[in-house]
Amino acid sequence: MNTRRHQLRGLLTAALIGLSTLAQASIGPAEKPDLKLGFIKLTDMAPLAVAWEQGYFLDEGLFVELEAQANWKVLLDRVITGELDGAHMLAGQPLGASIGYGTQANIITAFSMDLNGNAITVSNAVWDTMKPHLEMDGDKPAHPISASALKPAVEQSLSKGERFRMGMVFPVSTHNYELRYWLAAGGLNPGFYAPQRGDTSGTLQADVHLSVTPPPQMPATMEAGTIQGYCVGEPWNQQAVFKGIGVPVITDYEIWPNNPEKVFGVTETWAEKHPNTHLRLLRALIRAAYWLDENDNANRQEAVELLSRSSYVGADKDVIANSMTGTFEYEKGDVREVPDFNVFFRYHATYPYPSDAIWYLTQMRRWGQIPNAKPDDWYMQTAARVYRGDLYAQAAQSLIDDGVMNASDFPDFDAENFERPYQGELIDGVPFTPREPNAYIERFDIGLKGTETP
Repeated sequence: MNTRRHQLRGLLTAALIGLSTLAQASIGPAEKPDLKLGFIKLTDMAPLAVAWEQGYFLDEGLFVELEAQANWKVLLDRVITGELDGAHMLAGQPLGASIGYGTQANIITAFSMDLNGNAITVSNAVWDTMKPHLEMDGDKPAHPISASALKPAVEQSLSKGERFRMGMVFPVSTHNYELRYWLAAGGLNPGFYAPQRGDTSGTLQADVHLSVTPPPQMPATMEAGTIQGYCVGEPWNQQAVFKGIGVPVITDYEIWPNNPEKVFGVTETWAEKHPNTHLRLLRALIRAAYWLDENDNANRQEAVELLSRSSYVGADKDVIANSMTGTFEYEKGDVREVPDFNVFFRYHATYPYPSDAIWYLTQMRRWGQIPNAKPDDWYMQTAARVYRGDLYAQAAQSLIDDGVMNASDFPDFDAENFERPYQGELIDGVPFTPREPNAYIERFDIGLKGTETP
């Protein structure tokens, strides 16, 4: 039976490779057709699920196993050791690894998985303390909500001799930097890292103490009182609303519209060893992202059905649909239209813009993960080394050449494509100047500047 199965699989592989080779003469057969890819149970892993379910991986001659991982550290470690061929990653993970923060490894990304998708949630008790300090729009709080409204709750904890604690998912996660950005914009210091002194807690001089909690455990950890709030991706903010244990106070779209979120990452060595496999993976993921956003999100309900399966996200369909289909619920019953809460393809979401990388690097420097000042050129060179728009363009151009997609679906690949378009202003009004990263860092009231070290 096993022999027969292997024979059939071999025939299918040969057929798929033959068909795909005819269609994409510029990209050869996959050097490694059998792949294991990792993900964390969040709705923004959707391009991987869709590429599998819609047969886009098979179209490329790839036999892919998708495997949920326990947390972001395990996921990164398994990509580095080769147990995983690639993975759904935090946008800061390839950068953090490449500059040697935490784990040293050359990780690259040639595909941005999504924009937006996170929120900050607080416990009911904290919300009750915040609410009297909020501006109201009729009978509902006016948005965006400033972190300055959190100060009374923080002061209340300090008066009891307790730390005010909030959760984020990983030290180099978007969630960590978004939560820090929001807190600092409201006048609260989220603390500094001092790796040069062996202190990687990120809590030096902190008004609010941030700690790592895996995404699916966020609601239960807050309900237990270990943390008073958190920043996480969906569906774990909406889960707090459905369970009646907390209130999302702000989405990351309100902190920075169309901010970069997750990426697909592989080791540089793996990409060099399997260039055709990598390009074929990128082709499949680009098609999946397009499917998720096409016709004004017409396929999102089907995506919700897929993601609710235990093999993917495993949350209730209603919880996932609350954000995935263009709405977001804050306080129970306060449902608002947020059509761009999850963006997978429009606004050139999938292109790995260098400016994305530079923003993450500036935040690493701001909070001390990069302990020493770096020249502007260093930021540019690091971004170019890790965020590989050249590989994305090669995969996308092959889709255009094959007639699968249109040139108008993508950025102009003859242009520089340095700065992500269609982004709004950051919540504090500080202009992001990716070509002048040090000047950008200098503009913040809270954070390291110049040659300062914590």
